Amino acid sequence: MTFLLETIRLGLSNLRLHMLRSFLTALGIIIGVSAVVTMVSIGEGSKAQALMQIERLGARNIIIRSQKPPQADQQGQSNQSFTSKFGLTRTDLGVIEEMFPHATAIVPLKELGSQVLRGDKRKTSQAFGTTPDMFEVAQLKLERGRYLTQADLDARAMVCVIGSEIAKEFFHLEDPVGETLRIDEKTFKVIGVLAPIGLSGGAGAALVGRDLNLDVHIPMTTARATFGDMVVRRGSGTFQASEVEVAEVYVQSAGREDVLTDADLMRRLLEVRHPKMEDIGLIVPYELLEEARRQALTWTVTLSAIAGISLLVGGIGIMNIMLANVTERTREIGIRRSLGATRKHIVWQFLVETGVLSMIGGLVGIGVGVGGSLLIGWVTPTLPTWPVIGKLVPPDVQAPIALTPWSMIVAFTVASLTGLIFGLYPAMKASKQDPIVALRHD
Repeated sequence: MTFLLETIRLGLSNLRLHMLRSFLTALGIIIGVSAVVTMVSIGEGSKAQALMQIERLGARNIIIRSQKPPQADQQGQSNQSFTSKFGLTRTDLGVIEEMFPHATAIVPLKELGSQVLRGDKRKTSQAFGTTPDMFEVAQLKLERGRYLTQADLDARAMVCVIGSEIAKEFFHLEDPVGETLRIDEKTFKVIGVLAPIGLSGGAGAALVGRDLNLDVHIPMTTARATFGDMVVRRGSGTFQASEVEVAEVYVQSAGREDVLTDADLMRRLLEVRHPKMEDIGLIVPYELLEEARRQALTWTVTLSAIAGISLLVGGIGIMNIMLANVTERTREIGIRRSLGATRKHIVWQFLVETGVLSMIGGLVGIGVGVGGSLLIGWVTPTLPTWPVIGKLVPPDVQAPIALTPWSMIVAFTVASLTGLIFGLYPAMKASKQDPIVALRHD
């Protein structure tokens, strides 16, 4: 123990004598470790953000969506006014309910209206008739008020729950709850406002095909009694109408282990009823979740490999400087050997110096990496300043980075080992110096 402590003391003394050279020697390690921490933070943050968006759709859900077939789009381009019929029917819904009795919930959505209006403000309708189960299945949250209830369905109540963006645009500086808005010519009382949903942009909106924060939900029974199946869209000089009985159906499997089996059965069922599935889209968030995890793992490994190259370069830098150090200190080595130091003592002296350099470089690199990650979070607009510590990002937080303890531990360990491995050859070379020749060295 005395020998080890004395060796460490001697190594630190030598490093202090050449502070600038010690810093430049450790600079490669500092850059390498900081690159690893920062790149993994960016990769993990991107992964967490993508997984969060997909999780929002519900990992146990299977979403069937009516979509306009290609031939309808071609017809719309050639005709300024046209009507098309496509998508899920109420018969399809009945078959789905019959074929999936084990499902936790089956929630239909019916698209309705051409415009949502309040005073002189109007917006293209994104209103849907649905059931109270939609709240749990789609993992919605309330900002204020309440959601639809079974009593609303039984009474065919003229009430609605609006998305956060509708509340901002139509009720700026007002509390929407208790106020009214119109869907076409029908007036509805606002009973609740949904909390902002993170799928309003990016991958989430692309998956569901719309900004969910612009949704307006009314009771399904009210939708069927008040609105027909025809959905009209008017533009400048155009008139387009589509007849869609059921816009979407959310099927919630009993467990995650049942999702893939249910999805395969659902595909076969829909392919029989809708050949080629041109007017039907199937979204399985669990499949997307697994694919996103695989892609994120590949991305993280790639980033880590690139950052690891910086550590390798840092190790080569340490070897280069230490080899020059051996030549410079040849006479010192000869004096120590002549006073009784063994080859083991010389090896340990140089290994302690490279080990301390690499460990200090690793710690400084972690600090630089964390600081760089925080800076990225601070300068990134539209996203929170502070990153989330750990792999998992809370569902209501979108973070550009996610600092992970494992990346810091791995980077520090690899940096320390890199210093020791690349310092071993110079240490061995120093220990093999002939004492007599070393003492004659000028």
